[in-house]
Amino acid sequence: MNFMLTEEDSYWHKGLRKKLIETIAAKGIKDEKVLSIMNAVPRHLFIDSALIKYAYENKALPIECEQTISHPFTVAYQTQLLDISKDDKILEIGTGSGYQTIVLAAYKAMVFTIERQKILYDKFSVMPLLKKYHNVKCFYGDGYKGLKTYAPFDKILITAAVPTVPQQLLEQLKPGGIMVVPINTANKTTQEMKKIIRLSATQFKVETFDQFQFVPMLEGKKSGTSKHLIQ
Repeated sequence: MNFMLTEEDSYWHKGLRKKLIETIAAKGIKDEKVLSIMNAVPRHLFIDSALIKYAYENKALPIECEQTISHPFTVAYQTQLLDISKDDKILEIGTGSGYQTIVLAAYKAMVFTIERQKILYDKFSVMPLLKKYHNVKCFYGDGYKGLKTYAPFDKILITAAVPTVPQQLLEQLKPGGIMVVPINTANKTTQEMKKIIRLSATQFKVETFDQFQFVPMLEGKKSGTSKHLIQ
């Protein structure tokens, strides 16, 4: 896949993005900060050039390694639930295209993002847009293990479906911290979005929200190289 190699963000892109933001606002996203940030982040830079005409439609699109860049509404929904504050320390499980990562970073939070697919990790790590965000640290690793060295985190965002929340990630959440995670329903084809608040060392409050569809979260690391690394 050939991803966009420049940082061009034309008036045409901005116009389409404004319409997209109006769409996700109409679908229920009320947080003005979320809408403002997503209106500023150029989603087309994270998408294969062959799919560029779909960049500002509210749909998931394929990226390498059989992964997807999520629906913009889903990105907004998870971000809204995180209730991010400036200078929060956020752990993101599943970098993917990096679009959600940059949305988090635009809050001026410190973002630690893990990707198990070496191809995706390599591609995002050299993305030109990343040079604008010195508050992002990228890791190639197993998301199930988190980043114990950098814990605890104010917020943890899991961007793939899990059957249950990995215990190691719960342990890396700061008391008072928030985790947002899609957990499989009984049919395993959809996930319920959960907001988990750590109340103490042993107590957690769980809130359940709408259903979505995510790719599954897998353990371990997957090596590989891409012929289309961004220069």
